[in-house]
Amino acid sequence: MSLRDRLEANHSAETTNAPPTLNMVTTDNRAYRELKTRIHTTLLDRIDLQVMEKLSQARLLDEMKSLVEELLSEEKVVINDSERKNMVRDIQFEMFGLGPIELLMADPAVSDILINTYKQVYVERFGKLELTDICFNDNAHLMKIIDKIVSRVGRRVDESSPLVDARLPDGSRVNVIIPPLAIDGPIVSIRRFALKPLTMDDFIRFQSVIPAMAQVLEGLAKAKVNMIISGGTGGGKTTLLNILSGFINASERVVTIEDAAELQMQQPHVVRLETRPPSIEGKGEITQRALVRNALRMRPDRIIVGEVRGAEAIDMLQAMNTGHEGSLATVHANTPRDALTRLENMIGLAGMNLPSKVTRHQISSAITVVIQVARLSDGKRKVVSIQEITGMEGDIITMQEIFSFKQTGINGNGNVTGYFCASGVRPRFSERLHVHGIDLPDALFDPTRQYEIKA
Repeated sequence: MSLRDRLEANHSAETTNAPPTLNMVTTDNRAYRELKTRIHTTLLDRIDLQVMEKLSQARLLDEMKSLVEELLSEEKVVINDSERKNMVRDIQFEMFGLGPIELLMADPAVSDILINTYKQVYVERFGKLELTDICFNDNAHLMKIIDKIVSRVGRRVDESSPLVDARLPDGSRVNVIIPPLAIDGPIVSIRRFALKPLTMDDFIRFQSVIPAMAQVLEGLAKAKVNMIISGGTGGGKTTLLNILSGFINASERVVTIEDAAELQMQQPHVVRLETRPPSIEGKGEITQRALVRNALRMRPDRIIVGEVRGAEAIDMLQAMNTGHEGSLATVHANTPRDALTRLENMIGLAGMNLPSKVTRHQISSAITVVIQVARLSDGKRKVVSIQEITGMEGDIITMQEIFSFKQTGINGNGNVTGYFCASGVRPRFSERLHVHGIDLPDALFDPTRQYEIKA
């Protein structure tokens, strides 16, 4: 007996009150979406979920295809072979995937998917946003996809809990906000990550860094220098953090702490920790600060904090100061100096009530290098500054820039023009790198050598 026979055992195969015949159905009109909704609804009414669970994925897809084609025949619509294949595919996406956005999830060029209610879906390709022709049937349809996403990671979203962070099986990060906080309807933001993590060679090929900067960054990671990666949203902080983590020795025990797990660590000895939001009763929340404190009891060689955004800053700095060298973290800030100011403010959130000078001394003694990344106006991401913290002068943390990117303009195609260069200062951390067997030649820091980016 076929799946169709078993699924329809308790249903009549006759179609009553059939809808009027459509003269033409195309994938870009309302008639197509209405037809797909009817087929999908009928399918859900007829299938037996217990039978579905017993079949392999390949067999299930094949049988589902046969059943959808039979239902299309019952509808008596004018539809060509291409549209029929699209209908089968789209209904399979509704049943087993993420509906209309499943094709976008399969596109490696799409880095972000931004759903602004059911009517509007934007994507980011190569650093630039563009509007797609994809839409959902209505907000209820969108909410079904949202429930499917958040339920996979044990989260829930409703009027009592209208905000949620989740992740997809491929590691993509999802943020959802629904009414009453989102006035016009559900809003979904999906931040995707490459299936194959980028390497430093990729960064050089994309002109995000120059070889001299890459050599220094690799040496810093191998020599266990504490670093902060600073930048704005979508600037490439997590991408660079993943690349730097690739230089960590495989023998080290690494503990990662994140709000939503997105780091793609390559080491064999990695312990991944993730925060937990409060329950509907407002209980059971586990914050990043609690995880940082717990990580100190787990015998880590390095601690990596996906993003420092609150009171966990003080515990992270104390960890850096007490033997956990080579720790890494990211922070939202527009400049390296702003990053230190933000850390100072976040330490205040911990309720420590430390004098400013003590707080700044804590920061300057814990962190050695601040790396600033940015997404430029043409959508390309670059490491725009590498600065070394050299200590304190009075109440001020002193810094010196080692490398920088200088923007000179925008060409006729809208691409940013500019060049990378060294400041001419040989960093103090070069001595630490030398102790670890990493020698940086003086030519790396020659300020007369400029590396212009190619359009």
